[in-house]
Amino acid sequence: MEKKKRSLITRVISACLGFPLVLVVFIFANKIVFDIIISALSIICLYEYFTCFQNGKKANPSTWLGYIFCVLIVLLNFVDKTTMWASALCIIPISILVLATELFFSKGKKNIVDVAITLFGICYIPITFFFLDLIQGIEPNGKIYLWYVIIAAWGSDTFAYFIGRKFGKHKFTEISPNKTIEGSVAGIIGALVLGLIYTIIINNVFALSINYLVIAVVLIALTLIGQIGDLAASAIKRYCNIKDFSALIPGHGGMLDRFDSVIFIIPFAYILLTLFII
Repeated sequence: MEKKKRSLITRVISACLGFPLVLVVFIFANKIVFDIIISALSIICLYEYFTCFQNGKKANPSTWLGYIFCVLIVLLNFVDKTTMWASALCIIPISILVLATELFFSKGKKNIVDVAITLFGICYIPITFFFLDLIQGIEPNGKIYLWYVIIAAWGSDTFAYFIGRKFGKHKFTEISPNKTIEGSVAGIIGALVLGLIYTIIINNVFALSINYLVIAVVLIALTLIGQIGDLAASAIKRYCNIKDFSALIPGHGGMLDRFDSVIFIIPFAYILLTLFII
């Protein structure tokens, strides 16, 4: 019990120290600084992802290719929008070509599992983080819309963690034994309430006219997607026989542990926001 209490205190302190940094970046960073930070986050998350497969001897991914695409997030700032989209769309076929070529010339050192793990990592991290840049770049309110990603991901995580910890009785899935149905439902409701309060504030302060029913549906969808992302990360860790991707953030694990639900939400947030809200 004492150990759990210390873990909770460490988790809360880390969150209290980390959230202001996110606040500063989202509000004050210009586009290039924002993209440099996103690129750095991508590299750290991808490193943790690759390392868990390497340390567990589950795969030998082509790490260098993944890191190149993380840096590409910054370089895309220096091209026009049409070229940017064309370049982004080419990432997957280029990756497949490069990985297939490496597989052919590796003389048995690489196999199809290595190719699959590398390709999934590229799609899973740098490509999804790229959509965060797209949301931030929406004119004129991109920085306002970014917070829906955080609310759906971290708002849900927070409510699910504390309510599940206190009242959780029914296990949700064997992939992540500590997660409960009560926590999952609390995460959805908590993120929805936070999102609606945030919408009321920005509608009044920034004279926006976001429909409350529509944004409620979007928030529920994003929260569910975030929970799937959390479970996907848990499945990876379970496969590699690790508890956390790293010990970078006290009480939370690695950077990928903290951003696992965010990563899944980002592209769908861009799609849903541009289709139904903007």
